[in-house]
Amino acid sequence: MKIALIGYGKMGKAIEEIALQRGHTIVLKIDLNNTDEFNNDNLSRADAAIEFSGPHSAFDNIMKCLQAGTPVVSGSTGWLDRIDEVKNYCINNNGAFLYSSNYSIGVNIFFEVNKKLAALMSSHDEYNISVTEIHHTQKKDAPSGTAITLAEEIIENNPLKKSWINEKTNDKSKLEIISERIDPAPGTHKIKYSSAIDDIEIIHTAHSRQGFATGAVLAAEFIHHKKGVFGMNDVLGF
Repeated sequence: MKIALIGYGKMGKAIEEIALQRGHTIVLKIDLNNTDEFNNDNLSRADAAIEFSGPHSAFDNIMKCLQAGTPVVSGSTGWLDRIDEVKNYCINNNGAFLYSSNYSIGVNIFFEVNKKLAALMSSHDEYNISVTEIHHTQKKDAPSGTAITLAEEIIENNPLKKSWINEKTNDKSKLEIISERIDPAPGTHKIKYSSAIDDIEIIHTAHSRQGFATGAVLAAEFIHHKKGVFGMNDVLGF
């Protein structure tokens, strides 16, 4: 496959390494220094684009790929208030878009475990539920997109929680997400159910960016020649 990398920071470079190992070619690399090259002619050379940028540029970057007719995989967080616009445009214009807050295969398995545990605990109001996420100090958004996904899964499967909040709270209807920024930390997410009798915890800790990068390349391989809106559940067959 021919791949365009939209965002060529640490994650973009990790994705490039995995893509080359899997026999793909990088035909375009876009960062802040060459935005003039981010155009339809260059995008048309790519079978798929992988977009990892920032919360303020992600929406425009994704839309530019879709408008060029290039399937796009995105892992940017902090912009999801506009994701319905992207999905609607994609569907109405016969495009291809795949989004995940986290492309790690391990994290996506963790998502499934989280949903199951939330459902099992839904009738046990003696347990307080909390989410903790730890990332490096250069991470631009808080809470992490992965933490938000975990929180929304808990809320969907446990009627005791109605919404999440990014601070400690005594409001039993709110699910607290605690964000910590520590170097070096590729990413740790912990779900804790705590009672006077015992605690139940599930934890995922990333050791490097390789898991995220591998999943993003797998997603690009999956979306090639497809039309529609997809997620990592589709890639992994969950």
